[in-house]
Amino acid sequence: MFIGREKELKALEAVYAKKGFGMTVIYGRRRIGKSYLINEFIKDKKAIFYTATKVGAQRNTDLFSKEVLKVLDPTYSEAEFSSVEKIFDVITKKVNTEKTVIVIDELPYWAEKDEALLSILQKYIDTEWDKKEIMLIICGSSLSFMEKKILSEKSPVFGRRDSQIKLEAFNYRDSALFVPEYSPEDKAICYGITGGVAKYLDLIDSNISIYENIKKLFFSTEGYLFDETRNLLTQEFTDVTIVNNIIEQIASGENTLNTISAKVGEKETTVLYSLEKLIETGLVEKRRCITEEKNKKKVQYVLRDHMFKFWYKFIPKAVSVIEMGGGSLYFDQVVKQELHSFMGSIFEVMCRYYTLEQGILGRFDTFITAAGVWWGTEPMKDDEGKRFNQSADIDVVGISDVDKTAVVGECKFKNEKIDKGVYESLKRRSGLISGKYKVVKYLLFSLSGFTDWFDDMKSDDTLLLTVDDLYS
Repeated sequence: MFIGREKELKALEAVYAKKGFGMTVIYGRRRIGKSYLINEFIKDKKAIFYTATKVGAQRNTDLFSKEVLKVLDPTYSEAEFSSVEKIFDVITKKVNTEKTVIVIDELPYWAEKDEALLSILQKYIDTEWDKKEIMLIICGSSLSFMEKKILSEKSPVFGRRDSQIKLEAFNYRDSALFVPEYSPEDKAICYGITGGVAKYLDLIDSNISIYENIKKLFFSTEGYLFDETRNLLTQEFTDVTIVNNIIEQIASGENTLNTISAKVGEKETTVLYSLEKLIETGLVEKRRCITEEKNKKKVQYVLRDHMFKFWYKFIPKAVSVIEMGGGSLYFDQVVKQELHSFMGSIFEVMCRYYTLEQGILGRFDTFITAAGVWWGTEPMKDDEGKRFNQSADIDVVGISDVDKTAVVGECKFKNEKIDKGVYESLKRRSGLISGKYKVVKYLLFSLSGFTDWFDDMKSDDTLLLTVDDLYS
């Protein structure tokens, strides 16, 4: 069953409906569902679908020509072509009044071995196909190639596209559509271990518990996700060792360039280069304090991919046990007890999404334009009145640059209720950002609800929200 992606399908249909030539560029990290989206779009259309591979220019030309002839002229399906221009000529001749979709998936594999390919493609778009009933879809997983070689002003095909789609992971709400029978708590955990990546969500069997799914996918040598991080890193990076070491440090809580560099024993320039590649592939995020976006020193590197975060937290320490066949026992004895702690940062991501989503709709009596996290220092006094500074953060900060207001929130994914101490701490820390924004709402997000203290609290500026509320 095809789930979600309504906006993307609508965008593709709009290009398809256009008279004459149309072109869409689709890109996004591996496993995100690009091919699945395209297959859903073309299922009732005349289409040529070719997936390029790392086999060289001529071999890709040969394989592409077979897919073209299979659709446009099956009688000559075994014909061979000496150049890509020859098969493009066939397309020019055979496509007439019936709209034909041409998909070249993983184009970077082909274009990297054929430097003339994009220029040839541009020539045919401009001189032969501009009036033809052709919809061309170019797709790729290499984000850097797609952005620099296809979408940039220096690209031969720049300006020819009608639309572009950067396919992202599903948000927590759309991820839940894959497991409709699960409880809100289990839906959240499902999002936490898959990161909303389409391929991983598709592996979840909603007929068994989320715990049994985790055991099957991660804690068995036959599990699809047991070795997935290594597989992805090998496909994306030549020096896997340093990248692996960097991810390990980020997963363990090191989030600044200098501390990561010190831990892995590499120069900061070397680490920064790998970090930038990890950001390009969608695995790492460069996070800024929301009220100080221009402060270059106030930057954190965090794992953006939740599946990687889960894998690096639990699997490396368990490999020997898993290989001995004890993965299920390891999960029950170790991981299950730590799962809520792991979900803490994931829950914050969910709550920030919810805050922005609801804030755009005006639910908080202000028009929220961005949501993020704040961190810094908080001035305190000890019992003797002595002043000191302590590190502090606010899990959720939604800001309105329209009217200079903010909403702030605290998130707890624990088997215990939020008490008044959490609320008082949030109110106190909200003053640390009030110089720039007037705080108009306090949001408390809880897995397990709230203590009785909140029963008698009468406050129009405070909202108490549970995991159930995030899915309602």
